Amino acid sequence: MMRSISLTRVMFLLLSVASALIALPAHAATPGSAPARILVFTKTAKFRHDSIPDAVRTVRQLGRELGLQVDHTEDATRFDARLSARYRAVVFAQTTGDVLDAAQQAALEDFIRAGGGYLGIHAAADTEYDWPWYGQLVGAWFKSHPPGLQHARIQLLQAPDAPAWYVTDELYQYRAAPPAEVTVLAQLVERDDDDASDTPAPIAWCRPFDGGRSWYTGLGHEAALYRDPRYLEQLRNGLRFVAGTRDLC
Repeated sequence: MMRSISLTRVMFLLLSVASALIALPAHAATPGSAPARILVFTKTAKFRHDSIPDAVRTVRQLGRELGLQVDHTEDATRFDARLSARYRAVVFAQTTGDVLDAAQQAALEDFIRAGGGYLGIHAAADTEYDWPWYGQLVGAWFKSHPPGLQHARIQLLQAPDAPAWYVTDELYQYRAAPPAEVTVLAQLVERDDDDASDTPAPIAWCRPFDGGRSWYTGLGHEAALYRDPRYLEQLRNGLRFVAGTRDLC
């Protein structure tokens, strides 16, 4: 009888551990594991933003806060069959133009399908126009922006009672709105440019995508924004989501 009870307890513990492991998000860290690694990619083939160093520095800083090890590269050959084994998420920070060849594109697709995360900052939407899958990953492609900087109030849809947030940045207009499947996290309201409509415009969104996770913000052109606590919190939440430690979408 005592042996039967002991075996029952052992089976219960084993089932509990198995259930906990199954419940972990894809690529989630486990206690005692090596720090999760994030790859920040900043290769440009068109316009190059002066704020790229600010973006890299900020992601490194936020990564340290979140226990994430952050690598930075402009070497597209890092996108290979080992990407999933090395990294939990990739950050496209101000990339522009065609930055990956066909084999590297396939590696990123495999990485996402294996449960990896993608975070895009600003000009990540001005990237890889001839690659339809990437357009779906980022959620929308850049179309244009008014000359100079614009001013707008940002409405945080997941924190509707938050104090008003006003930004001065280069505010993108996109070729098409992000698909209905995304969760819009923030939108532009009260814009001061002549081309703006009265309809709130999505500026940050996320969603599960093709087996992995995708998060994008259109903000981040101006270096000063990387010192804005609201923007830092937006990026912090994005990193948590693509690393699989917070469910936003």
